[in-house]
Amino acid sequence: MKLKSGLLAAVLAFLCAAASLSALAEEEEFEHAGTNVRDTGSLQRGARTFVNYCLSCHSANYMRYNRLADDLGLSDEMVMKNLVFRDAKIGETMTIAMQPDDAKAWFGKAPPDLSLIGRSRGPDWLFAYLRSFYQDKNGGWNNSVLPNAAMPNVLWQLQGIQKPVFRTVDEGGGYQAQVIDHLELAKPGQMSPQEYEDTVRDLVAFLQYLGEPAEMRRRDIGIWVMLYLAVFAFLAWMLKKEYWRDVH
Repeated sequence: MKLKSGLLAAVLAFLCAAASLSALAEEEEFEHAGTNVRDTGSLQRGARTFVNYCLSCHSANYMRYNRLADDLGLSDEMVMKNLVFRDAKIGETMTIAMQPDDAKAWFGKAPPDLSLIGRSRGPDWLFAYLRSFYQDKNGGWNNSVLPNAAMPNVLWQLQGIQKPVFRTVDEGGGYQAQVIDHLELAKPGQMSPQEYEDTVRDLVAFLQYLGEPAEMRRRDIGIWVMLYLAVFAFLAWMLKKEYWRDVH
């Protein structure tokens, strides 16, 4: 009985490890976003895009406007003038006026809060997702990274309209299927493809910052902590050497 239990535990551990490796492999398929949360200019541009295109439906309830001002190097006046479009005070969180019940009735599902989306999905996934919207044959929006996503492409005026290009794959047993090979720009938007990619990168950097606002300060503090430990270790080694010199 113990042998069977041990064998079962080993199998479960193997399956968990395989699932983790599979998840990592899927993440590696996405292009690296190249975000930099230490680039204040990028975060400022991302915040501007967020409040103009995302904040009407998606809240960021864990972020306060005054914290945003401190971290992004902005004054309270600049934040209130450029990033707050409702009756809110500088110390309030980034909420939305839309009620959850109304949102569910209008969209079928209330748009989620985006405070932690950068940590739960990761920047590479978000970068791919925001560039993978396309218009299907019925004229509706779909996404090749997250098929049948409820969210429309709110950035379509900037990006333009993409159409899918399909290819045929053999599924075995005489069955074939049409899958999306790539997306091509059918109608240009207000931005060039490179400009849109840079805009999405800034937006993803801001979402990544929302998920862990202390990351910038944490890394700075971590450097000083490591230097302190290195100096302390050197002093401890010198003290140990002095204490044991007479013993030897």
